[in-house]
Amino acid sequence: MSLSNHQPTPVAATAVEMVATSLSKAFNNRPVLRGINVTIRRGEIVAVVGHSGCGKTVLLDNLTGLLQPDAGSVRVVDHSRADRPLIEMIGLDSDRKDQIRLHWAIVFQHNALFTGTVYDNCALWLREHTTLNERKITARVREALASVKLDVDDVLHKPRESLSGGMAKRVAIARAVATDPAVIFYDEPTTGLDPVVSGNIHELIWNTHNRPRQGGEVRTSLMITHDRELLRRLSPRVVMLEGGIVVFDGPYERFLLADVPAAKQYLEHMPALNARPAE
Repeated sequence: MSLSNHQPTPVAATAVEMVATSLSKAFNNRPVLRGINVTIRRGEIVAVVGHSGCGKTVLLDNLTGLLQPDAGSVRVVDHSRADRPLIEMIGLDSDRKDQIRLHWAIVFQHNALFTGTVYDNCALWLREHTTLNERKITARVREALASVKLDVDDVLHKPRESLSGGMAKRVAIARAVATDPAVIFYDEPTTGLDPVVSGNIHELIWNTHNRPRQGGEVRTSLMITHDRELLRRLSPRVVMLEGGIVVFDGPYERFLLADVPAAKQYLEHMPALNARPAE
């Protein structure tokens, strides 16, 4: 079954969320990104794929301002302003970057849950970055946990250490949902998970993407993945990196048929890459 049969709300073709132009990055004189050009439009689900070491995580870190590129430009929408302007991330100080990132959420490969309860993990950001009182924070957390199909009363006060891999991933997504982000980044969300749990995560990503933001605005989802089944079910736009450049950019259906040797080889190796234990 393809989840993409239920299409999200259409987005204006001109609504741009972020743009990377001529983006380059090297480490120890070894080029990793070689002049990347990619535009992410508001409301899209975009999957960045490619063999290990091709630059996927480096691209993500440059888009989110965690790394500074050696050359090029990264422009992103500033959701803190009503007119939603595109602004240049490169050169901004850390405080200004943090203002922009308040409207984003990242679901890390290893979930990045800190020691404490499920409630602690989901409530911390709301306490630090909103004016909500504890009663409203509790309501927001419970709603987020329910949205990822967890038994709220059962898990709310569970310590992180007692969660299974699948439950921890759900909590990480719930923590993202609770912040009502404009953009959610996923770093290999199903790597190392069994097929049943992975299938549940596919549905969560789809449902979270199509869950309207406050005010009815659409959400943008960008993920790094090796999960071919996720691509099949969500039918995202696929951006493939190889050798530090974009070798394919288009719908998943076209990716399957692309006359690109690197894409054909990668499709064959995807199941083994996604099944490997999480590092």
